[in-house]
Amino acid sequence: MNIYVGNLSQQASDQDLEELFKEFGAVTSVKIIRDMFTGESKGFAFVEMNDKTAGTKAIEALNTKELKGKKIVVNEARPKTDSRRGGGNRGGGGNRGGGSGGGRRW
Repeated sequence: MNIYVGNLSQQASDQDLEELFKEFGAVTSVKIIRDMFTGESKGFAFVEMNDKTAGTKAIEALNTKELKGKKIVVNEARPKTDSRRGGGNRGGGGNRGGGSGGGRRW
């Protein structure tokens, strides 16, 4: 089960999240999302747990729990969709969704 953790403090670490979630079951991975240029946390992370029951218990128990001075938001991660990417077609990606299908030529 992939779990979204939001409203993270800048001081929160992968290890902090692993310690928090492992109370509910085995944690497969923890990934705090960081800015690719500065390396600073973007304030959210993903935690992977193999056992869906353990993941559901963790979500229920940890949502709004305080971590490093901030109340975290915890819920089941939703799959990323093309509509959330934004930005439009910048070439090289093909024609993925509807539209005229003609493509641009530069």
